[in-house]
Amino acid sequence: MPKAVRVHEYGGPEVLRYEDVDVGEPDIGEVLLRHTAIGLNYADIHTRNGRYPLPHFPHVIGGEGCGVVEALGADVTNVAVGDRVAYSSGGHALLRGSYCELRTMNAERLVKLPSDITDETAAAMITKGLTAQYLIHDSHPVTEQDAILVHSAAGGVGMIIAQWARTFGAHVIGVVSSEEKAAFATNHGCHDVIVSTKENIAEQAKTLTSGEGVTAVFDAVGADTFESSLAALRPLGRLVAYGSSSGPVPPFDIFRLNEMGSLSITAGAFYWHMRTGDEIRSRAKSLFDVVSSGAVKININQRFALADVADAHRAMEARSTIGMTVMSP
Repeated sequence: MPKAVRVHEYGGPEVLRYEDVDVGEPDIGEVLLRHTAIGLNYADIHTRNGRYPLPHFPHVIGGEGCGVVEALGADVTNVAVGDRVAYSSGGHALLRGSYCELRTMNAERLVKLPSDITDETAAAMITKGLTAQYLIHDSHPVTEQDAILVHSAAGGVGMIIAQWARTFGAHVIGVVSSEEKAAFATNHGCHDVIVSTKENIAEQAKTLTSGEGVTAVFDAVGADTFESSLAALRPLGRLVAYGSSSGPVPPFDIFRLNEMGSLSITAGAFYWHMRTGDEIRSRAKSLFDVVSSGAVKININQRFALADVADAHRAMEARSTIGMTVMSP
């Protein structure tokens, strides 16, 4: 029988169960997909611990993967048997379930892969790359006039934002937690890097921009960095909040934004930028093009077997991972 990782209750890495599962035939609009590589995201931890609720137990978790289409249900026209495809659940609870060898799933959100994008690269980057795409094209369209601050610049989304924004001519300042990650961020798009455990983020951002501050901050950390992100902005600057790995931002008096320079805050959510299959495929083409050009490099720094998923989660929670992480089924 095929294997999958399911949770039967919310909790720590110990609730991840590697077990046999039944996989039926694809229904109308579905495909049967055999995974070749599985991506990991910090959102998977939120799913495991209940912050992002699941519709029922037991449930296979995981939000992105790559594989080969093995069978089609009725009315599937956008992919064919044998196609290499990737997907991201994008916050859809019913589309989660990538931590497995074999699954059925709706075909509408599948993206066919170009020949020069490997399975591991696709699985590692599909969620993070699409997130970076809408953040720097829509949430705050980056131009050569920008100086931006990127939190978690050695993480998956951060390293893509930094490299991609640099192609637009923006000045990129990364924030990381260690010297090792600083070296990685410097090699992946950042002109300057702030080590948050040694330096004051806002003060350094101002120093690196001749006292002005940055035009935009891209922040997936949340509670721990919210105030420093605002303080790093120049007048009329924008904070793009797209995650909360350290916890949710506390209640906030919006009129403080006036006092700090008429700042603005926007929340970038994957779902609202990827509402249809056509939107996903259009943004994916943009991502594939920039990766294929070599301007954005996707480095896979950690690999785990699906059976060792608990170790992968512990590494993510300990902030010991750099760049991208994938699992092999």
